[in-house]
Amino acid sequence: MSSRVMFVSAHPDHLIRRQPEGSRRRAMAPNVEGSEEALLPDLPRGPLHAYRARASFSWKELALFWEGEDMLRLKKSIFSALESDPLFARPGRGLPAEQLRELTFLRCRRILQLNFLRMDALLRSPLQLLALVTCLGMYDWSLATKAFLHAFVFGSAIYNSGSERHFKYIPKIFNMEIFGCFALTELSHGSNTKAVRTTAHYDPAAEEFVIHSPDFEAAKFWVGNMGKTATHAVVFAQLYVPGGQCHGLHPFLVQIRDPKTLLPMPGVMVGDIGEKLGQNGLDNGFAMFHKVRIPRQDLLNRTGDVTPEGTYVTRFEDSRQRFGASLGGLSAGRVCIVGMSVANLKLALCIALRFSATRRQFGPADGEEVPCSSTSCRSAERAATVAWGEDTPVFTVHGLHSSARPQLTGAEDRQGTPVGGRSEQWRLLPYLAAAYALDHFSKSLFLDLVALQRGLHKDDQSARQAELGREIHALASAGKPLASWTAQRGIQECREAWGDTATWPIPSLRASQPPLQRSGPGRGLNRLGDLRNDNDPNCTYEGDNHVLLQQTSSYLLGLLAQGRPGGCAWPGVPSDRALLGGAHCESPLKSVDFLAAYPALLGRRFAVASLQDCLDSAVPLAAYEWLVCYLLRESHQKLAQEKRAGSSDFDARNNSQAYCCRSLALAFLELTVVRRFHQHTHQPGVPPPLRAVLQRLSSLYGLWSLSQHTALLYRGGYFSGERAGKMLEDAILELCSQVADPLRVLWRSVQATQQPGAESRLHVGSSDAPRRLGHARSPGSAVRVDQPPRTSGGSEPDGLKDDAVALVDVIAPPDFVLDSPIGRADGELYRNLWGAVLQQRHVLERPSWWLEFSNKPAPGSLSSKL
Repeated sequence: MSSRVMFVSAHPDHLIRRQPEGSRRRAMAPNVEGSEEALLPDLPRGPLHAYRARASFSWKELALFWEGEDMLRLKKSIFSALESDPLFARPGRGLPAEQLRELTFLRCRRILQLNFLRMDALLRSPLQLLALVTCLGMYDWSLATKAFLHAFVFGSAIYNSGSERHFKYIPKIFNMEIFGCFALTELSHGSNTKAVRTTAHYDPAAEEFVIHSPDFEAAKFWVGNMGKTATHAVVFAQLYVPGGQCHGLHPFLVQIRDPKTLLPMPGVMVGDIGEKLGQNGLDNGFAMFHKVRIPRQDLLNRTGDVTPEGTYVTRFEDSRQRFGASLGGLSAGRVCIVGMSVANLKLALCIALRFSATRRQFGPADGEEVPCSSTSCRSAERAATVAWGEDTPVFTVHGLHSSARPQLTGAEDRQGTPVGGRSEQWRLLPYLAAAYALDHFSKSLFLDLVALQRGLHKDDQSARQAELGREIHALASAGKPLASWTAQRGIQECREAWGDTATWPIPSLRASQPPLQRSGPGRGLNRLGDLRNDNDPNCTYEGDNHVLLQQTSSYLLGLLAQGRPGGCAWPGVPSDRALLGGAHCESPLKSVDFLAAYPALLGRRFAVASLQDCLDSAVPLAAYEWLVCYLLRESHQKLAQEKRAGSSDFDARNNSQAYCCRSLALAFLELTVVRRFHQHTHQPGVPPPLRAVLQRLSSLYGLWSLSQHTALLYRGGYFSGERAGKMLEDAILELCSQVADPLRVLWRSVQATQQPGAESRLHVGSSDAPRRLGHARSPGSAVRVDQPPRTSGGSEPDGLKDDAVALVDVIAPPDFVLDSPIGRADGELYRNLWGAVLQQRHVLERPSWWLEFSNKPAPGSLSSKL
């Protein structure tokens, strides 16, 4: 079982039962009724109801399939507990750092009291642990990270890296007798963990280790919870035995503060690093140690121990394996960060797509404005501002131009900028598909991690267990960069789609309320700034993304080396001929099994006959297999070239990273995500009403991700001619259902302006219009506009556009947690927006410095008199 799962399962129930009856009732999570109506209540009717009615599936059915009833029940109990507890009432912006830290700590304590996760439930569904972290994060990442670091990272480090003698600390973690942190990073060393400079010298006379920081550059730094609240730390230091021999990095349990006073322990200098870009409710800190003595037993000794006499003992023959095992917990952290990043992307998309569906811009002349999600606002504006002449109007459809088209004024043009000139669908729906694909990958990888940890605790030393550890390390090392960067880009795209609304300030606190009980509009009109800032650390902590990608590419290159005669390591490869022999491809999770056909895969070429065929997610899956093989060959050849040129192993690796190995690692992980999502959406267990929408999501994510590698596909010869690239783009647009809207807007415009009974025709004057619009018509042919344009599926446009709001409903938290007036489930965008503005502090008051306004300057009064 996963370390964190087993650790949380060890939470003693008597910590709750010992409380007075009334206190215990308050501390327990609220019960959620078993009916579907209680579990998934109907969403409020409003402007979004029409979109929900047009969806091709029931959002409740998809939620039950996607999460499962037990998981939905847990999430509802968490969200209900937060909303019903005054301690979790939303404060506004402007809370001083000290009060923000206090509030976060009190909430963290309450979460432990609520005891959401029970041992029997975790044994049935370890994913509940990941769900708790992401639910808390959707509410507030400072709170989620604080609880995560204390109960899961600190606690599991003791459980995984320690032994029976350390388990006495586990109950103390949950009743908060101690509060923990994980201290690996130093001021001058982060990703290069082998170079950490904190030392632990063993003194056999006293049977103690002496923890010491040689200088300020060796100070533990950026450590979450260390700034103000941590009483104990898992400190990584270089272990020295008598005689001066160093046995490398080991974890030690070190007390850094007195739990009764929170004052530093003797020899410990500990402090807070100050305000950060995001998550300022979390106290990140630093610590220096001046010959701090700890008992010998406080070495966490699963990978290595020291006898009372000072002899070092370990079951690992290879020091590299021991080092990897001592840092194995970092993979668990990276897997969780994948889920955290996906949660941020979900929040941004929920707000952006609901906003996009209800925000109205432009439209036909003298008609209603159209929602931004229906079409590109610029396209709608072009259709709406056409000057209709006496003759039948003729357009060049691919630009929607007319010679009689009036020009926009500056003000009108600025009004259109929040949604830009590109379709909201093309900008946002691929990220919605990515949220689903990465969410499934995150959960499946977490379960793989659980299987690995179960083997570790059973002391499984089989070759399969070792290979499973290497494979999960490679997947987690690339998964964190892909997920955090996708969320980063997606949040930014949502921010730009919201226009100026995304930059509005957050309402201030209500001064009449006590500091810790103030409830207001929360983060105000949206959460974009907070989401963007809170997600940024995911790109750097638990390993810099670029450094982590090297781990994954090294794993893949190592497999290629194992597949060659002799199995030599990559730096010494003398020639490229061995590449033709295939690669070692036996992996427990089957993520690299396709490499068995390595030479044959390199001979593949894109051979999709039609646009309809390209909509199958098997198409990007096959292309990705070729792409990974191509990049594996290119990376190998680049490394061999660098070696032949006399570069050291270090320089050869660095010189190959930017354009070869980095792309290899990302493409491999994208392939893994595409494959897992494809298999999940095509399994027999998918309910028939859900198959179409899930398979469209799978295809869209695969094709959209693949489109970012178009240059490589052409350079390597998989694509040839312009048809392949255009088909890829058209397939993405088709899946977003962008093709239906421009014609529909034009039809409505024509219907609004032509005489009753008159027949109008829309002439297609562009040679590439059939490709762009998805209609097999020759240039110059006419499209009748006395009937609305139809797609092949029926009278209404189909595809993900119509399903977008319902897909958002599946992954959206309650309005209280989402905390965005412009993204509420009722869709009353303008009413909620107006209300949020009026709730701001001093919104209708004159400025306190208004007298300065009446003090008019005298021109020239400050000029020199000389």
